[in-house]
Amino acid sequence: MEDNADVRVPVLVVGGSLVGLSTSLFLSRHGVRHLLVEKHSGTSDHPRGRGINARTMELFRTAGAEHAIRRAASVLEGVQGILQTRSLTDPDDHKWLVKSVDPTGAIARFSPTGWCLCSQNNIEPVLAEQSAAMGADIRFSTELMSFDQDSTGVNAVVKDRRSGEHITVRADFLIAADGPRSPVREQLRIPQTGNGELFHNVSVTFRSRELIKVLGDLRFIVCYLMRPGADGALLPVDNDTQWVFHAPWHPERGETMEDFTDERCVAQIREAVGVPDLDVEIGGKAPWHAAERVAERYSSGRVFLAGDAAHEMCPTGAFGSNTGIQDAHNLAWKIAAVLNGSAGMGLLDTYEAERLPVARATSERASARSAEHSHPGYVPPPTMGGGPGSGVLTTAMGYRYTEGALVGGRTDLPVIPENLRMTGDTGTRAPHMWVSKDGERISTLDLYERSFVLLSGTGSPWRAAAQGVAGQLPVGLDAYTVGPAGADLLEESAAWTEVHGTGPEGAVLVRPDGFVAWRSEGAVADPAGTLREVLSTVLRRA
Repeated sequence: MEDNADVRVPVLVVGGSLVGLSTSLFLSRHGVRHLLVEKHSGTSDHPRGRGINARTMELFRTAGAEHAIRRAASVLEGVQGILQTRSLTDPDDHKWLVKSVDPTGAIARFSPTGWCLCSQNNIEPVLAEQSAAMGADIRFSTELMSFDQDSTGVNAVVKDRRSGEHITVRADFLIAADGPRSPVREQLRIPQTGNGELFHNVSVTFRSRELIKVLGDLRFIVCYLMRPGADGALLPVDNDTQWVFHAPWHPERGETMEDFTDERCVAQIREAVGVPDLDVEIGGKAPWHAAERVAERYSSGRVFLAGDAAHEMCPTGAFGSNTGIQDAHNLAWKIAAVLNGSAGMGLLDTYEAERLPVARATSERASARSAEHSHPGYVPPPTMGGGPGSGVLTTAMGYRYTEGALVGGRTDLPVIPENLRMTGDTGTRAPHMWVSKDGERISTLDLYERSFVLLSGTGSPWRAAAQGVAGQLPVGLDAYTVGPAGADLLEESAAWTEVHGTGPEGAVLVRPDGFVAWRSEGAVADPAGTLREVLSTVLRRA
């Protein structure tokens, strides 16, 4: 097949849902030609996971997709809070678990953007359109039938489900974003660890013209309705007539999807809301399973797992989809670096070294948050630790890579800290600060996407050294001085050294994904030699 494949591409992406399409977007931004296959006929038509955290929005910002995503999210603009109540019609019974996503304005201190509420059925078409505009080959109604690999690539057979035609594909790498029941992971026989299945829900879409009148001025991201015998979660789709109700489902008691008839769903929604004659028109039903599972390995040879194929998490906090998108972002620049000759194959080993510990820590936090919020249908296992842990913002943005494609990581520190501090430590997301570049106000995070970036002070030898190294190595390396008048990047307020944890003679090397690869707090005898050694180590060049 290697010599006679119908399609030859550097990367084959399997799965065209949220993580797969994000993978396509990030690969496209790096100029990596790829084929994405998705067995369903199009993007999601069900308003599933919707919370996009600030870190993920930073990635979409640098990828040029933020504005289009926010336009798609406009129907839920301004919606805030997580409510818990036994009666929607009794304000005295309302308990805000989260009144505001960002009550203290902390996000603005750490990021140039903010969180976004955009349902999966609205964001997926944006990602597909953006990727296709950059030349991505995205094929819906196309299913992976089989694959095998050798030392130089992957052979695959995909089927066009409309025509029945089988197409052979030869790729350098395969990325499996094919969901929690990943056939690719199953074929690779990669086991999973964790608490397993935690609870089950049936997601019911429905139409109601009167519900918005019942709510009055009340708005929320989700409302946990705790009425005994009719508990569930209520979510707005358009804050007008379209809604979703998550009904607890107990297959362990013998319940099946067929038991959730339209009549039962209508009755349960009316009872949960507390309005016996509420107009309810059922649209569709989809089962979903909350689980805590993480793959023991993220790759096998030239095949990599991303998103739900690599980890399943409780939905509370929207950690699962965001972690998956950040998986894709981490992997995309590394594959691009290997394909363009900048890095050795060993760089791809750092994908698992970095992302697997993050998934384990985040999945535990997601389960704990569901327990804290008493998510309908969830009975925490006896092994669940008590007490609140790190907040959503800290979990989403404050995690660190203790080892991987970096020099000087801290293996003695936890992956997720208790409190958020973005201080430029090696292995953490580089700090955000507003600067002026050629008269334009930008965030330092806007510099990080396609190349390594070295920041240093004016008058230090680091910038000249970086320019020389960039001409000697096949790796993109941009260098900027930061400071007051005369610098490439003009500080707006705080001194860059304070923000990045270094001295006036120091330097910070940031990877294309915005994580600090290395930091020098002061001057060194041979800046150019030091940079060459650091980059060779980070990129796993022999």
